[in-house]
Amino acid sequence: MIELYTANTPNGKKISIMLEEIGYRYNVNTIDLNKGDQFNPEFKKISPFSKIPVIKDDDNNEVVFESGAILIYLAEKSGKYFNNKNIITQWLMAQMGYVGPILGQHHQFHHYNPGKSEFGEQRYFKISTSIYKNLDERLSASKYLAGENYTIADIATFPWIARHDWHDIGLKNYKNLCRWYLKISERNAVIKGYDYLNKGEKIPKP
Repeated sequence: MIELYTANTPNGKKISIMLEEIGYRYNVNTIDLNKGDQFNPEFKKISPFSKIPVIKDDDNNEVVFESGAILIYLAEKSGKYFNNKNIITQWLMAQMGYVGPILGQHHQFHHYNPGKSEFGEQRYFKISTSIYKNLDERLSASKYLAGENYTIADIATFPWIARHDWHDIGLKNYKNLCRWYLKISERNAVIKGYDYLNKGEKIPKP
C-alpha cells in the first residue's frame, strides 16, 4: 500500500495518475493547503520544504518527496514508463525545472492575482506561450514527449497543460500539443487519477 499525501494541484495529480497507471493500491491523505496543513510539524518531517506530494511505501517503509523523484521511484519499482531513462529524464527535468514553475507563476499573476502586477502578468504570459510553442514543436516530431512511448515525462507534464483554461493561451491553436493532450486525456488511468478524490472532476476539454 502506498500512502499518498497530496492536494488538488498539478503536482499532486501527477502521482495519483501514476499510481492508477501502474495499478498500485494507495490511500489518499489530503493536505489542505489553504488551511496550512503543509506546515504541520508532522508533515514537515516527511516533506522538508512543506510541499506536496509525498508518498510512504509500506512495502519497505520508504518515504519519497518531490513529484519528479516520486515518479522515478514508482517507475523503477513497477518497471513501467521509464524504458529510455536518458531522454525521459531530460523531459521530466524540463517539466520540473521549467514548465511547472513557469506555468505556476503564470497562474499566480494571471489567474489568482490579476491586475496586481502588469510586469508579472506580461512576463509569465509570454514565457508560458513559448512553452506551448516548444511543446508543440517537439510533438510535431514525436508521438509523446520522450519518443514513441507514453512515459513519466508525459504524466508529469499533462496535469499542467490540463489547466489550459487558466492560461488563456488557446490549446486548440497548437495542434500537436492538443493531439497529445486529447490522447492522454482518454486513458482510463488518467481519468481516474485526475479525479483522485472521486468527486466527479472532469479533465478540461481543449
